[in-house]
Amino acid sequence: MAGGGSAIRGSRVGAGPMGEAERGDTAPRQRVVFFCANGHETATVFAVDAAVPEAWDCPRCGLPTSTDVNNPPPPTKIEPYKTHLAYVKERRSESEAAEILEEALEKLRARRARGEVIF
Repeated sequence: MAGGGSAIRGSRVGAGPMGEAERGDTAPRQRVVFFCANGHETATVFAVDAAVPEAWDCPRCGLPTSTDVNNPPPPTKIEPYKTHLAYVKERRSESEAAEILEEALEKLRARRARGEVIF
């Protein structure tokens, strides 16, 4: 029994040979290998005339890499999370904080003396 109405099977409209004749010549390329502190090796291809970056992120562990196999960059230092209070303490001394607190308490006491409702 004959199948459906297409005489050309396994192709689609516009399909054809995809050689360099249709796409043009490819740019000359260079293979650059980057190394991370964990010993991972990452090979990336760049155009010959493209600027090769000094550092690259390792796709396996995320550490920075370099092209020097004997001297990969050290892992970046991760700063711990700071609370709002830690940032405030960086900007204000203890005496400044005491002055600000006393000023706020004076305003609060004045409002209470006037009979204002404070939530």
